[in-house]
Amino acid sequence: MGSFSLMHWVIVLLVVMLLFGGGRISGLMGDVAKGIKSFKKGMADDDDDASPTKPATRLEGHRVPEQDAPSATEEKTKA
Repeated sequence: MGSFSLMHWVIVLLVVMLLFGGGRISGLMGDVAKGIKSFKKGMADDDDDASPTKPATRLEGHRVPEQDAPSATEEKTKA
């Protein structure tokens, strides 16, 4: 007993088509495609929820340097 040949697969495919019919198989594949799309959309929604809507500029007790803010030496020279 070896692996299936091409003729075996053709016979199996014909039997499956006779048992289930072409419309039922295409409907099943459509349902599978809808499920995959729904899964991908859910994963994308989860990624969007995880990302912050606005970046924090200050942390509690810590100063975050800003790009446009003058440095400490520039402030001393201006005064």
